Amino acid sequence: MQFSIITLFPHLIESYFSDSILHRAIKQGLIHIDFVNPRNFSPHRFAKTDDYQVGGGAGLVLEPLTLSNALESVKKHSPNTHIIFLTPCAKSFTQKDARRLSQKSHIALVCGRYEGFDERLIESFADEVFSVGDFILTGGEIAALCLCDSISRQVEGVLGNHDSLQGESYEEFLLEAPNFVKPYNFKNLKIPSEYSKGNHAKIRNLKLKASEAKTKFYRLDLYNRYKQRFKDEK
Repeated sequence: MQFSIITLFPHLIESYFSDSILHRAIKQGLIHIDFVNPRNFSPHRFAKTDDYQVGGGAGLVLEPLTLSNALESVKKHSPNTHIIFLTPCAKSFTQKDARRLSQKSHIALVCGRYEGFDERLIESFADEVFSVGDFILTGGEIAALCLCDSISRQVEGVLGNHDSLQGESYEEFLLEAPNFVKPYNFKNLKIPSEYSKGNHAKIRNLKLKASEAKTKFYRLDLYNRYKQRFKDEK
């Protein structure tokens, strides 16, 4: 699977792929990462990439000609590229999106900067637009890494053990149940005794109840969707 990250500051995030699981996946040829700097496609003097807002307003905006040239170049080399813009003015990215997008062959992640994009770029190029939360970042690079990481781990072989994907948070509208390792007693806090008795049916049931309780406490919105699912299935 190919990822193209379109960013004015590739050096901010290149090192993320130089270690750990994604680095191993790149070496194995399971995923490929390239960076496209729009500055290299600027038709303006001094490789200018932004401009003042029409109608006034604080902050500069990425102007359309430069980014358009960069995206046209990506599409020319890979016509089936799925283009995603990262902006807080969008729906939140979810685990369901990660699973779906892992089936794509080439994804381009477009990182905003300053006050964002000229809206006509989104209208002209975006296949999808995502946010990573109800907060503002100085740029889309961290958001691009979030999507790249989340999608990549859904690609077969990236995690090594496919079972690692089972029972994760946000599957079936539940947060993952608490996990434990030895020692059994740590700071006078003990692992639930059922975990060490080898009865896997009881362990699964205990983990489900813990997952439900955790979701209800931290994410009541998800818990309500989880409960509604059972009502809909009746």
